[in-house]
Amino acid sequence: MIIKQVLQAGASALVLATALYCGAAGAHGKVAMEEDTCMRRLGDNSMVHLSAYQPQHEPNGHYCTEIPKEGETFLVVDLVDQALRDIPVGVRVVRGTSELDDETVTYLRPSYHPDGVIKGETSLDQGVYTVFITGEAVPPVHYQYPLRVKMVNYTNIFRAAIGPLIALLLLTLFGYKILKSKRVQQWRASRRT
Repeated sequence: MIIKQVLQAGASALVLATALYCGAAGAHGKVAMEEDTCMRRLGDNSMVHLSAYQPQHEPNGHYCTEIPKEGETFLVVDLVDQALRDIPVGVRVVRGTSELDDETVTYLRPSYHPDGVIKGETSLDQGVYTVFITGEAVPPVHYQYPLRVKMVNYTNIFRAAIGPLIALLLLTLFGYKILKSKRVQQWRASRRT
């Protein structure tokens, strides 16, 4: 009976730890601006934010640098810094990592965006892309975002799994210590007789 209760408590704690840890890992949009991985900053003030959407696959999906599927992708760049709204800003999406040497798949000419939002659409195949955002100022402002389309990111999988794995190992160790404790040993011996 004690063993069953320990196992149930351990399983409940593991489920709770997994739920809490996974919720924290996938909290894009629910984090402070300074901690948002989709935010890019130059200097003290100049900031932009990238969001990618694929409503044909997941209507409420909101992505940044890890795009889960191939196909039509809507890109939204928020010009957080007010000064960026007063200069021409353009967006270039390339297959690869080099703005000059790699194939451009989408180009939005530099223009003014007084509302602070740049919207574009592109078709992405599996692979690595880079989004370059350039503001025509003196000196020019330049941001970039790496995109991985339909690729497994083993680093993120490892990061997401390490917390629950540690919790499972600790619960196993705790359960083992309880099973080997003198009190449980005495209880087992008394039941046998």
